[in-house]
Amino acid sequence: MSLETLLPFAVGGAILFSALGAVSLFSNARSSADDRLDRLRDPRRRGDKQEKSRGAGFRNAAQRAAPALSKALTPKTDAEVSALRLRLVNAGFHSPAAPQLYLALKSAVALGGLAAGFVYGTANYGMTLNTAFSAIIVGGLAFYLPEGVLYFIVKSRKEQIFLGLPDVLDLLVVCVEAGLGLDAGMRRVAQELEDTHEAVCEEINICNKQLNLGSPRRQVLHDLGVRTGVDDMRALAAVLIQADKFGSSIGEALRTQSDSMRIKRRQLAEERAQQTAVKLIFPLVLFIFPGIFAVLVGPAALMIIDGVLV
Repeated sequence: MSLETLLPFAVGGAILFSALGAVSLFSNARSSADDRLDRLRDPRRRGDKQEKSRGAGFRNAAQRAAPALSKALTPKTDAEVSALRLRLVNAGFHSPAAPQLYLALKSAVALGGLAAGFVYGTANYGMTLNTAFSAIIVGGLAFYLPEGVLYFIVKSRKEQIFLGLPDVLDLLVVCVEAGLGLDAGMRRVAQELEDTHEAVCEEINICNKQLNLGSPRRQVLHDLGVRTGVDDMRALAAVLIQADKFGSSIGEALRTQSDSMRIKRRQLAEERAQQTAVKLIFPLVLFIFPGIFAVLVGPAALMIIDGVLV
């Protein structure tokens, strides 16, 4: 057999062995003794005897690789760590390992961008300086890609909380005025509005869990305002803290805050409606006007051209 005939089989074998090596690297191959020891150390894992899925193997591999990948980007000061953790919490990532996983993902994406830029430059320019430039540019863009994604996630989540908060407060007012306490009302609201306002109800569920663990209500409400990153939620937390401190009516405070937030939401809708006319200019000029111009002026232009040529 010639070399040209053997080459596809050699490449296929190399890809197969590489895939098998990657699977064995990311697989969750552990002995039963190790599993029993882990369940004895951590009681929360005692119900996970049958968890042998491939997804669990990838998650465990990612957690093992995260410290090494995130080491170069780990913030040096506590203030930077707190700022990163706050951004991730605002995006809805409440896990203690979220900052480390985010930095590891950022490093992995940057390395992947460098490799992609190098491959693209090598294929188009060869081993020249342009290849290095392409690798640096693509790697830099890939490095800041997670930042942009996180920014849009935070912005979207804040908007969801802002738009859903008046409805949540209305139902909470009904629950409080019906005789329920604030804690019971929050649990009821989280159950009823879980499908329509998921982001707000998720934060309320976290508050309920903290209250069940015995955390002070003032601290829980303060953490709620900081964790969401929404100014209206901070204002609501401050109002509830003051009402709880001075013994005033919580229902009246909630009703006043709900009316204020509803007015603000209506003003935001009116502002966006006023911006519609300006935003329609660009699609009109770029896509609609050329078609209308061609339909209206086209026949006349053809007649003029025919008359000139004749």
